This record gives sequence, C-alpha cells and structure tokens, in this order.
Amino acid sequence: MDSRLTKIVEQFSTSGSAVKFDPINTGHINSTYRVTCADENGTESAYTLQKINKYVFKQPELVMENICAVTDFLRNKIALAGGDTTRETLSVVPTADGKTFYMDEEEEYWRLYTYIDNASTYDSVENPIHLKNAGYAFGRFQTQLADFPIEKLHDTIPNFHNTRKRFDDFFAGVEADVCGRVKNALPEIEILKKFRHLSGFLLEKQEAGILPLRVTHNDTKYNNILIDDATNDALCVIDLDTVMPGLAAYDFGDAIRFAANTAAEDETDLSKVKLDLDLYECFTSGFVSAIAGFLGDEEIKLLPYGALLMTLEVGSRFLLDYLEGDKYFRIHRPEHNLERARTQLTLALDMERHFDEMNEIVRKYL
Repeated sequence: MDSRLTKIVEQFSTSGSAVKFDPINTGHINSTYRVTCADENGTESAYTLQKINKYVFKQPELVMENICAVTDFLRNKIALAGGDTTRETLSVVPTADGKTFYMDEEEEYWRLYTYIDNASTYDSVENPIHLKNAGYAFGRFQTQLADFPIEKLHDTIPNFHNTRKRFDDFFAGVEADVCGRVKNALPEIEILKKFRHLSGFLLEKQEAGILPLRVTHNDTKYNNILIDDATNDALCVIDLDTVMPGLAAYDFGDAIRFAANTAAEDETDLSKVKLDLDLYECFTSGFVSAIAGFLGDEEIKLLPYGALLMTLEVGSRFLLDYLEGDKYFRIHRPEHNLERARTQLTLALDMERHFDEMNEIVRKYL
C-alpha cells in the first residue's frame, strides 16, 4: 500500500484508517483512487481520493469553494424533495482542521469524497435507458440550480467554453508549431478551418441577449453520471470541477458528442465513428423533459448547435494539446491526443451531414 497516500488520507476526517487503494483510471485530468478505510472493529467505509491537477486548475481553492457551494445547495434541494442526500450529490469530507482540501509537502492539492456504493459509471451506452436517465439528470442538475446565486461562482478556467477564443488559440498554436507536429495534422487543421466561421455562433446569441448564462456543469460526459446498479436511475452528477456560469447548449452538446458517438473517444478506426441518432434522441428526450419550463424555447431550439460546436471545440483542444506537447490531457500512447482529435472531428463532419435530423428531433420534444 502506498505510504504517501496513506499519510494523505490520515489528514481527513475518515471513519478508520486506510487499508486499501484502488486506482480509478477514468477521466483525463485528475488522479483518482477508491480508498477503503477500516475502524478498530473492522467496519469498512469507502472514499474517493483525488489529486487536483494544478496545471489545469491554477487555483484549486476556488475549485473547492465552487464545489462545496453547489453541493450544499443541491443537498438542501434534495432534502426538501425527500431524496437521499448521501447518494444524489457528492459529499466532501473535510480535513481534521476543517478544510475542504489538503496540500501536501510537494504542494499538491488533495480532496476526499464519500464513495457512493452500488452505482456505476459507463464509458459507452450499454443500456439506452441509462442514457435517457443521464439526459434527465443533466437537465435536472440545471433546473435544481436555477435559483443558485450565479455571481457566487468563481470562473476557475476563464473562457473555458468560449468557442471563439478556443478556435483563435488553436490557430495561434498552429502558427507557433512549438513541437514541429503541425505536419502530422494537416487534414485535421483543414477541418477546423472549414468550421471556423461558426465558432462564435452561440456566443453571438448570448451577447445579443437571446441566450442567458446558467449554472452549468461544463463537462457533461456520460461517464460523469452515476447510475444506480439496482434501479438504472441516474443518481448523481459527478466531477464538478468545472461548474461555472455557461450556456445550456454547451452542456447538452458535450454530452451528445461523448454518448451518441458510435465509437470510443479515442477510436483509431475512423470508419466506426458516427453520430447515432437513436442515442441522440434518447438523451434529448430525457434532457428536454427535465428542462421544459425552465429553458426558453429559443435555448432548446439551439441545442443541436451546442452538440456540433462542443465536438469541434473538444477536437481543437485535443489537437492543440498534441501540437504543444501533451501538457493538458493525460495520454497513454505517443499520438493519443491526435487520435482523440481525429475522432472528434470525424464525428463533427457526421453531425454536419445529419444536422437537419438533429434539429427535427429537438423540435419533436419541444
């Protein structure tokens, strides 16, 4: 057992001492472990330990302030609705001195959550009802936070979903070519050039007052929903690091580009990469049913643009990270970020081909 991790867990107010660590390898950003603790009677309890990625999150203290503010707010909403506050939102475990994080001797930031048992995350859709319920859960997340004081949220990653700036940053990175890798990505760069004129489309709607800022999750991948193993219900939205003010269409879109893809996010056989319209409709039906009466009709009508733009944005971010030496996203092989980018951009081209159908499905549920 890792003595360093044991020492870190000892800083938190757990029930017992750590006896086992199991790495959790999903996610691109933070290092995560399932920790089993046992008290003097042998009674076990489980926790989720995470090291916060300081390269991505420059001010981890503000990330934790956002998370605690949102989870406390959600806990009150869940309690008022008669829900289970231990399973339907994350619960931060404080340190022995009452802080929400621990900074170790290497100035790394660590946090601990209670572990939610008998629930699973999925990297691909094994049961369509899971996806519909996930859509409902992400929509419910927005409605539950409808009256959260948005001005209290810190902008922990400025311009995180500023698609216009993301494209500008990408092409600046192409121009700089700091690692000499542009020559390996010329077809992908051309695809992003083709779509560059759309990069500010939703931002222009926001600037015109058509799309309001909401409290949004901003990383709505399918595997950021815990599904109850017994009931198949979507229990809990997890990975709240990027909860910030944003556009509802981007939350919808990020979920679609991940869950309605017929292939894995890093599939190397691009012939397998397509938009599954059945899965798209499945998620849409759940999401719209949760936000009906909360989002305006114009916001709902523009949801398909969120799907296309988020797919392009994430593709540009994977590709820029590859061009700059793989500093942001964790990789498991030398061209991993390039492969991820190719998958996203192939999916974006397929969305373009099916865009009329995507609009028709949204209108059906509107």
